[in-house]
Order: sequence, then structure tokens, then C-alpha cells
Amino acid sequence: MISPHNSLLEQVRNCQLCVNQLPHKPRPVMNLHPKSKVVIIGQAPGKKVHQSGIPWDDPSGNTLRKWLGVSKEAFYSVENFAILPMGFCYPGKGSSGDLPPRPECAAQWHAPLLGLLKQPGLTLLIGHYAQNYYLASDAGATLTQTVQNWRNYIPRILPLPHPSPRNRFWLQKNPWFEQEVLPYLQHQVAIVLESAPKSLA
Repeated sequence: MISPHNSLLEQVRNCQLCVNQLPHKPRPVMNLHPKSKVVIIGQAPGKKVHQSGIPWDDPSGNTLRKWLGVSKEAFYSVENFAILPMGFCYPGKGSSGDLPPRPECAAQWHAPLLGLLKQPGLTLLIGHYAQNYYLASDAGATLTQTVQNWRNYIPRILPLPHPSPRNRFWLQKNPWFEQEVLPYLQHQVAIVLESAPKSLA
């Protein structure tokens, strides 16, 4: 008998909502388990991730795991991290970087998927698409303002910039992020994962 969560994941992975708007055949990239402790809500997979089918399997993922203070093994343990981008498929290339995530994914799938989670300890909102969607009027006027106000959202939610190499200048201009936010992030992730069974951490 297929469990409710496996049934829903199968529906998501067979999703064709945006088939006519995507540059390639749909390949939703996400992962989630009812026991997931940390929820990562990002933007949309890039071309490399589209090709591999592995979320955050790129330089941005390497930086994100460094920010989190976790190994690849811990990161890809689905009972540690749920990975739920705003758009599940690669949206294609725009004039300056990838196109925005397709809006259909979050509207159709996020609520039922998040409803499967038993007790997430921390939700990371990576980038302004996720922050504006989930924080709504509580988000700042810019991503920088939202991340600067991170203390307003903790301990359950933490907004982060995207860990893309393209954001290296943002990190240089905002040294407080690495000085203040990253130590808190790593501390909270360690606490949340410690509450999981020892074999998963």
C-alpha cells in the first residue's frame, strides 16, 4: 500500500502543469518526508540540477551546506532536510540569469506538501521569491531589509540570501550576514537535527 506522502510525491514528480511554458520536459526536483526537521524553500533548480535531478547539486548547494554547517550526507538525508523550491522545474534562461520560478508550483503543491510534515523545527526562506510569498506584508521592501530583520522571524523562520556565486558582491557589502546570521543558523540547525534520531544526524 502506497503511503499518503509517497502518493503525493509521485503526483508532484509527474506534474505537467507548466509543460507548455518550460524550455525542457518537466523534471520536478524536490524532496520531503513527514519527519523532515528543516524545510528549505528556495527559488527553482538551475540547469545543472535539472540535468542531475539532485537538488542543490551545484556551487550554490556547496555554499548552502557550508552555511548550514552540514555534510552532504546529512544534507541529503530526507528526514533531516525537506527541499521545496518555489518552482520545481528549471524555468529557463533569462536576459540576466535564470527566469523566475513558475508560480503554479507553490500555489498547487506547497500547502499539501507542507501539510505532510509532522513537526518541522526550522524553515529557511532563500531568496526574495520565497520570502515575499511566505512573509507577505511582513517582508521588507528588499531582500536585504528582510534578511537584516531576521530576528523578527526566528526561531521558526529564517530568511537568507541565495548562496549563488553571483551574490558574492552582496556578501562583501553585507559582512553582518556572515558575522551574525550564519553563526545563529548553524547553531539552530545543529539543535534541530539533534532532536532527530541519532542515526540521521
